[in-house]
Amino acid sequence: MTRLFFAGPLSADTTIRLDTDASHHALRVLRLERGDLIELFNGDGLRYPATLLDTDARAASVQIGSPVEACTESPLRLSLAQALPSGDKMDWIVEKAIELGVHTIQPLMSSRSILRLDASRTEKRLAHWRRIAIAACMQCGRDRVPEISAPVDLARWLIERRRVAQEQSDTSPAGFMLSPRGSTRLREIIKPSAVIPRSASWLLVGPEAGLSEQEESLAIECGWQALRLGPRILRTETAGLAALAALQALFGDL
Repeated sequence: MTRLFFAGPLSADTTIRLDTDASHHALRVLRLERGDLIELFNGDGLRYPATLLDTDARAASVQIGSPVEACTESPLRLSLAQALPSGDKMDWIVEKAIELGVHTIQPLMSSRSILRLDASRTEKRLAHWRRIAIAACMQCGRDRVPEISAPVDLARWLIERRRVAQEQSDTSPAGFMLSPRGSTRLREIIKPSAVIPRSASWLLVGPEAGLSEQEESLAIECGWQALRLGPRILRTETAGLAALAALQALFGDL
């Protein structure tokens, strides 16, 4: 069934008008007609069956039915801290991480990141990534849109997270830092009988050239565990997704 995102409250037995983009997609791209059934979601965790009432390509109206809970969210609250890669690789990472059930994405600016964003470009990129997140949820059937935060400096982010953990007397590991220099592998850290806590579990991934030695040292000092994903060096756009898939297979819903 056609799934569309609606940025606003939804409730049963009401009539709403879709925005221009959703109306155009439904009527001009998908060629839907009056009376066709669609499915709406707004990020509240529910999906809403609806019926197309007219064919106004600028503001089509739909009748909302009773909401349904589909339970497509992973039992793991996995979060990805991704150092900004070059070009449009972040688009791919956002899309695929959401398909794999990630809960939060934090873009980071590291010392070796090629991509540099000023305030204006940061705002535009963030809006772009959030649109990709919505499209990914439409495609894969998720009814909650993962949070994507604005890019921040990696070192400051690590220090701030350590400060918050200390204030909360949280002694649990901060997360896994993926590094080809790491000597520990996933199967050595996580035993078959282990249980990943359902609270947020973070994966930290460097850019194309990897995290610098200083950044890795700071991460370890801040409580991150260095993790190596096998004997091969994975690209930045592969490493985080591979780790997400492995954790979902071991403890999630794959």
